[in-house]
Amino acid sequence: MSSPRFCPYEEGIDSRSPNRNLAPLSAAVDLEHQLWVGGCRLADLAARYGTPLYVLDETTLRAGCQAYCHALARHYPGESLVLYASKAHGSLAMAALMASEGLGLDVVSAGELLTAIGGGVDPRNIVLHGNNKSCVELELALEHGVTVVLDNWLELGLLERLCNQRAQRVRLLIRFTPGIECHTHAYIRTGHVDSKFGFDLEELEAVLRRLATAPWAEVAGLHAHIGSQIFELQPHQDLAAIMVKALVRARELGHHPKDLNVGGGLGVRYVASDDPPAIGAWVQTVSAAVVAACHQHQQPLPRLLCEPGRSLVATAGLTLYQVGSRKEIPGVRTYVAVDGGMSDNPRPITYQSRYTACLPQRCRDAATDTVTVAGKHCESGDVLLHNIPLPPVASGDLLAVWATGAYNSSMASNYNRIPRPAAVLVHGGQAKLVQRRETHQDLLRWDILPEHLRQSGSVPIG
Repeated sequence: MSSPRFCPYEEGIDSRSPNRNLAPLSAAVDLEHQLWVGGCRLADLAARYGTPLYVLDETTLRAGCQAYCHALARHYPGESLVLYASKAHGSLAMAALMASEGLGLDVVSAGELLTAIGGGVDPRNIVLHGNNKSCVELELALEHGVTVVLDNWLELGLLERLCNQRAQRVRLLIRFTPGIECHTHAYIRTGHVDSKFGFDLEELEAVLRRLATAPWAEVAGLHAHIGSQIFELQPHQDLAAIMVKALVRARELGHHPKDLNVGGGLGVRYVASDDPPAIGAWVQTVSAAVVAACHQHQQPLPRLLCEPGRSLVATAGLTLYQVGSRKEIPGVRTYVAVDGGMSDNPRPITYQSRYTACLPQRCRDAATDTVTVAGKHCESGDVLLHNIPLPPVASGDLLAVWATGAYNSSMASNYNRIPRPAAVLVHGGQAKLVQRRETHQDLLRWDILPEHLRQSGSVPIG
């Protein structure tokens, strides 16, 4: 059988900055208007693995990692390290892939920490975040020797007790809120004054003074993060200036911090009108601002750390669904329902997020219909896409929703007791299962039916 001939799915693909594309870099269309990603036909993936199905393109994932690393090497004259914000999409496979590209990981729980370790990430390149870390999580961090991002006074006291009990020092990054506002959703703004994360800027000196007399603590650096899905560059310039000034004060108080972690937050393209900065432009802006601030204060350059998540994985992913029912309300709208929804993608109902979709078996057909794509859950708000143009849609059609690599799998739930989807990694015509599909038996696995509630007609499942 001869290989199919392809043409690109999108015009004007930016291979150097995957966050600026709607589709994965490897997306292509054959002569029959069938869509392929990673050398795999999407219809074949749906037939083999079922739907809903998360599909991740390895080419795009690696391109994003390399875009950050190469840009830092080009624009920042000092040392640097990229830390993948694994909350965006966490799995053993993702951790291993990031580590293979030389990235560390940003984790926020014991589960994410153990996933990073299990994926082969060097513990020296792992940082533990969180505004309410448990003793178990802090003990795990100490056991594995990872860096802890110090977030609040309670945590400082817990770490002091644990380190003294273990006769162990801990490497710290101190997180503070720089007071910078960004034009993004209120739920994902983290750098402004009214935030649950980090010490207030006015508290920072007191924290530094307290730690100056703490033999158990090594203040390795400072951390700040101003939000997520940001299209502006100016706030990142402002952040660098504030952070370097704080770094100077830490050194004046007797600390020897070498790391400056500016977080992440670079946005991605979810719909055609989105126009995020390129990865290289973001890195160049941050690098220039840090260098300028260090020169102004006559300070040596710190090691520059950043924590991209969404901009590394969002556009590498898509979700495949199968269309079911159709409901036409004359003069109002037409609903088409798919076999997933808010349990595999909670972002539309949570953040009012917008997406782009196509029919992967007819992706060159004219978009003559306008439909609203609804999920199958028992919620009126379970709508994935509002009033989007598509070719005529019928029951049984496949639907591909672009840019679902970030905060879809990681935020998935079992609402309505629906099993979570499988995930596959595609590359070079091969599809590798990286997360198996949950079964209905999995959902019942942890339930316990007390004896006094058992009915005579109860039927064991599984």
